Amino acid sequence: MLWRSVVGKVWGTILLLVSVVLVILTILLLQFFEQFHITEAEEQLTNHANAIVSVLEEYERPPESLDTVEKIAGSYNTSVVIMQNDEKWESEKNDEADVHLPLSLFEEDERLTSVQEERAEIITHGDFPTEENGEEIHNEIFVVGMPFESINGEEGSLYLYQSLEIIEDTTGETKQIILLSAGIAIILTTVFAFFLSTRITAPLRKMRQLALNVSKGDFETRVPILTNDEIGQLGNAFNKMRRELNRSIMALNQEKEQLSRILSSMADGVITIDRKGAIVVTNPPAHRFLQAYYYDSGIADANDRLPKEVKKLFQKVVAIEQEQLTEMDVQGRSYVVLMTPLYDGEFVRGVVAVIRDMTEERQHDKLRKDFIANVSHELRTPISMLQGYSEAIIDDIAGSEEEKKEIGQIIYDESLRMGRLVNELLDIARMEAGHIQLEKDWIDFHAFSDKIYKKFQGLARDAEVIMTLDKQGTQRLVYIDPDRIEQVMTNLVHNAIRHTSEHGTVKIIVITNQSGITVEIKDTGSGIPEEDLPNVFERFYKADKARTRENGGTGLGLAIAKNIVEAHDGEISAHSKWQEGTTFRFHLPKSAYDNQ
Repeated sequence: MLWRSVVGKVWGTILLLVSVVLVILTILLLQFFEQFHITEAEEQLTNHANAIVSVLEEYERPPESLDTVEKIAGSYNTSVVIMQNDEKWESEKNDEADVHLPLSLFEEDERLTSVQEERAEIITHGDFPTEENGEEIHNEIFVVGMPFESINGEEGSLYLYQSLEIIEDTTGETKQIILLSAGIAIILTTVFAFFLSTRITAPLRKMRQLALNVSKGDFETRVPILTNDEIGQLGNAFNKMRRELNRSIMALNQEKEQLSRILSSMADGVITIDRKGAIVVTNPPAHRFLQAYYYDSGIADANDRLPKEVKKLFQKVVAIEQEQLTEMDVQGRSYVVLMTPLYDGEFVRGVVAVIRDMTEERQHDKLRKDFIANVSHELRTPISMLQGYSEAIIDDIAGSEEEKKEIGQIIYDESLRMGRLVNELLDIARMEAGHIQLEKDWIDFHAFSDKIYKKFQGLARDAEVIMTLDKQGTQRLVYIDPDRIEQVMTNLVHNAIRHTSEHGTVKIIVITNQSGITVEIKDTGSGIPEEDLPNVFERFYKADKARTRENGGTGLGLAIAKNIVEAHDGEISAHSKWQEGTTFRFHLPKSAYDNQ
């Protein structure tokens, strides 16, 4: 609205100020001119009366000078009454003199009789009512009364009167001129005030629009400086503020990007939580920790909800405003959560939680000790069998050729098993040393997935397991080592079928998009115990050693799969619940092959 804007306020202020001044000035001028006209009329009547008295004093009788007196009175639209002794004379009625007073009024009115009785000069004006056709008429009359003495010494009285309507007409014309002038002045003031206010507020409106643009992130537009007054100085200050704000925003963005890079590259998880307990910032390790917790807790729609242990720790940190530490196990992995308060002055505005996966550190010594034991265990069994059956041949326990062939076949199978174990040990040693050789090529990953699916259809049918393939996405061509990725998928699918009971399901999900390749192998099998889940990608891991040995496994397949995926700059993970199933997922990012 206009009245809420600066234009309306400046315009209204100027208009109100000028209007008040003009009203006061008009009132004063009207009073002045009204008094001026009355004073002027008084002087004129007095001068005319003096002139008539001079004429009357030159004659013995008033009638002798009446013609001259009437001419003088008529020229000024006045009426004359002359009284001498008991005689009365009055001028003839003048058409221009619209008021005619009866002669009796001059003998009866106290204001007028003082001229005759006291020989005093009077000047008065007021209401002198007359009767006309039986009706009383009020008249505003201006009367000048003067005594005179004729040349023969006789005294008389002269009354010269005039209607105030003439003065009022003159005053009315003056009032119209003054009011017209005041109206014109107000109109001109309105136009001038509106023009001035718009000139003043135009730069302000421009700065308002630029301020809105700055709030939207536009720091390039500057305010044009057209004057050197206060508005020009305000524009200079605004431009300086814009430059400083732009510099500060750029510095904040750089710091934010630097902090984001630092958080993304950290091995530890970082979660920033506000005072209300809502998650503000997480880095990838922290996100993986939360996803593992949601999966472990069976939470489908998490909405960035804090784990219960972390929430309790958060409440404690906010309450006592001190650093706190807790440990928790998620999906078989051990995490240490260190939480520190964040201050806004003296007020705790939130906390930052650092989540460190201590599983590898705590199990490092155990795995180092178990490695020798596992290798010894894996080699001891085939060596013992080779030794035992060799002794049987030497001692001629196998009497028939059929028994000898059977013993020879067992010795051959165990030697093959030892060879596989040694080859896989050599492969994983080369991979961990960074000497893995990848023979990459462009392949159609959907067709590649069909090949793997058809490869295990027979095994799934024999195990009475339902296996499905779900292919999603249109980005089919990928640049990978097909043999190595086939080795990964073969290991994962084979394990899923082997550990799934009859009538269970194994689902292969392949997603190809702009970010890369994601493959999920889901089964409804026995699952992996929570305490064993962190070790699935370690060497010689066997959840069921007897069953694994029965199927010829060495416990190195998942460790090799992990190294192959990481050689493609990818990630592999496992989620499982005991007796509910297992999901293996690996992702090969597009960055690993988009520049090929």
